[in-house]
Amino acid sequence: MRAIKHKIPISVLELATVSQGGDSGSAIANTTEVAQHAESLDYKRIWMAEHHNMKHIASSATSILIGHVAGKTKSIRVGSGGIMLPNHSPLVIAEQFGTLETIYPGRIDLGLGRAPGTDQLTAMALRRNNMDTSYNFPTDVKQLQIYFSKDNSNARVRAFPGEGLDIPLWILGSSTDSAYLAAQMGLPYAFAAHFAPAQFRTAIEIYRNNFKPSKQLESPYVMACVNIIGADTDEEAEFLMTSLIRLFNGIITNTRSPLMPPGELPESYRNPEVRAFVNNMLSCTFTGSEKTLRTKLSDFIAQTGINELMAASYIFDFKAKLKSFTILHEALSNN
Repeated sequence: MRAIKHKIPISVLELATVSQGGDSGSAIANTTEVAQHAESLDYKRIWMAEHHNMKHIASSATSILIGHVAGKTKSIRVGSGGIMLPNHSPLVIAEQFGTLETIYPGRIDLGLGRAPGTDQLTAMALRRNNMDTSYNFPTDVKQLQIYFSKDNSNARVRAFPGEGLDIPLWILGSSTDSAYLAAQMGLPYAFAAHFAPAQFRTAIEIYRNNFKPSKQLESPYVMACVNIIGADTDEEAEFLMTSLIRLFNGIITNTRSPLMPPGELPESYRNPEVRAFVNNMLSCTFTGSEKTLRTKLSDFIAQTGINELMAASYIFDFKAKLKSFTILHEALSNN
């Protein structure tokens, strides 16, 4: 069997997705159990993502969910993948994450995104009709750094808790714009290849070529978030993936539903245009047995040179989902 030449950290992205027959409560409970399971396997971190006005995603109050998960675990890092900063005042986020870091020292990450995490109408409700806030994203990230800095001690506006705390900032991206910003600020870069893989390789090349060292980071650090579905056999993994295909098909056709059981794909997926869009979204999706995942992922890691792998696993059967994380761990362990 092919082994990973250089073992890299593995992490998890969880959106607290609601499955058919479940609700927000069960989705949050499952997210907590995923975190505990990932921790037992020595995964490095688990992140939650901010989404709004989405009936089947229970991670809208991201900071609260991070605190809940951190309180139910002991060592795994817990953070945001990400906080959509234009929806918030930098001071509020500094206070929220300063509070989290104070309660759970050395375990909190703050991943930052520019997108609204929702539709335009909801974004207007969040931003009180100030839709220009996205243009202030680079300035707001710098303001966050100031609030966390000890050098802000003489300012008239300060973040308590927050000031002087070491909370790693990350720039999240799904396009090349974020790559330039992460490089210029010398921050680690996490790319959302699990749903927007088209510009992934171009973006990480831009990031590495333009990177400027900072107090937080001396050299480029790339984390790729991809879809991973592991099972006992390749055939079982392919079958489990039909839930993910149905999820993406619903996004493309605006017929969203809870995460559905694997099975027959909808009629709309036979539309060539729809199928092309869905397949593009799936181009950074890895399925298979432990052996197959080892081969596929070793090639992906070698080709991209990523420093860390984050797995999003949309699997309907919760026991199968936990098992998938175990299989991924075994696939990436040195042999």
